[in-house]
Amino acid sequence: MKTALALIEEVIEEHKTILQRLETLDQVANDVEALRSFEDALVAFMPGRLDQKRGLDRLEDLVNSVDQGLQAHFDREETAVLATFEEQGDRELASAFHSLLVEHKDLRNRLALTKSHVSQLISGKLSRHNWEATAYDMRTYISHTRKLLEAHAQVEQELLLALRRRLTAEG
Repeated sequence: MKTALALIEEVIEEHKTILQRLETLDQVANDVEALRSFEDALVAFMPGRLDQKRGLDRLEDLVNSVDQGLQAHFDREETAVLATFEEQGDRELASAFHSLLVEHKDLRNRLALTKSHVSQLISGKLSRHNWEATAYDMRTYISHTRKLLEAHAQVEQELLLALRRRLTAEG
């Protein structure tokens, strides 16, 4: 039972870390869009362009970091945490947690599409119009993905806390 409680505590802490990374990712995506607008304004006054590569590289690093962290987190939830719910929780808790894991596929797909958007922006192969449309779409998509992940984590958190209460009451 102590092992199950320790696992629950670790996953709760992972949720906090992941949500912080997502907030940073959302901010950087907005910064890339703002940088483009700032660049457009500067081009009207002086020749040359600001280097966007740094902002896009940072965005790519963050997306990859969030993706790696979430993959590891999801894998852990789909194995050790699920087993804990099945072994230590009641039927209702285990069923609710299992149903929630179905959302992982959609969240993984959303991250893959975000990575694709970032690659397109970095490639330099997009026309100005397509670059701006892709950047705007990506920014909106990241914001929505963040909201979905926050809602997902909140429900998981409630289930983890319910299982923790059950285990501490039994112990």
